[in-house]
Amino acid sequence: MTDVVIPGGEPYFSPGGPLGVLLLHGFTSTTSTVLDLARRCAAAGYTVSAPRLPGHGTSVDDLMTTGWDDWSAAAEAAYDELTATCERVAIVGLSMGGTLAVHVASLRPDVAAFVFINPYVKHQGVEWDELAQTMLDAGVFTYDSIGSDVKKEGVLETSYAQTPIAPALTLLEAVKIVNANLGTITAPSLLLNSTEDHVVEVDNGDELVKKSNGPVERIWLDNSFHVATLDNDHELIESAALAFLSGHLGR
Repeated sequence: MTDVVIPGGEPYFSPGGPLGVLLLHGFTSTTSTVLDLARRCAAAGYTVSAPRLPGHGTSVDDLMTTGWDDWSAAAEAAYDELTATCERVAIVGLSMGGTLAVHVASLRPDVAAFVFINPYVKHQGVEWDELAQTMLDAGVFTYDSIGSDVKKEGVLETSYAQTPIAPALTLLEAVKIVNANLGTITAPSLLLNSTEDHVVEVDNGDELVKKSNGPVERIWLDNSFHVATLDNDHELIESAALAFLSGHLGR
C-alpha cells in the first residue's frame, strides 16, 4: 500500500477533555467529509478522532486490497484508543461510517451516544450481491464513482473516481450482520436524514428508528443529498450534532 495520502484524506486527532468523539467517514471517501464537524467538536473541548480507514485517501488500488474486516478493525481500534483516555465516547458515522458505528456498538456496549448521517444499515437485496459477483466473474473490478452526491453547486467530495467491486461486496455482506445488530444500540441517537439521497436509500433511516433499542431523534435534511456534511445543510448538521452531544455526552 502507498504512503502517499491525497490532500484532504489525512486522519484528524485533537486531544481535549475527558469526553471523546469518534467520527467515521464513508466508503471510497475520506476524513474531509467529517473534518468541519470534527473541528467544531474539538473547539467545544472534546477529544476528537477521525481516522483514515484502511485503503482510503490514497488510491483505488490500495482500497482493492482491503475489506470490511480491515475497516471494522480500524474503527474498533480508534474507539478503544479514545476510551483509554476518555470517560465517555460518542460515535458520529456518515454513510458506511454509520455501518461501522453499529458494528462498534455491538462489541462495545459502553458507547455513550450516536450521531448517524445518512447511515447505510439496510441490505438492499440479493440482486446487488449477485450483480457485484457477476461483474467480478466477468473480469470487471470497478464501477462508477459513488462520490460527490452533493446538491450544493461547485462542491466536490474528496473521494475515489472509481468504486472497487470486491471491497464493496464485503460491505454488502457485512451490512446484513450490522442490520441484525441494530438492537444492540441502547444509547441515544441523533439521525440526520436527507430526503433525497442517490447513494443510500432513505429507508435506511427508517430501519434504524424501527430496530434501535435506544431513543432516536430524527432531523430531516431537505436541501442536501448523500454527503450532507458538505452540502447546504452542513450548518444545521453541525449545530444539531453539537447540541445533541452536549445533552447526551456532556462537555
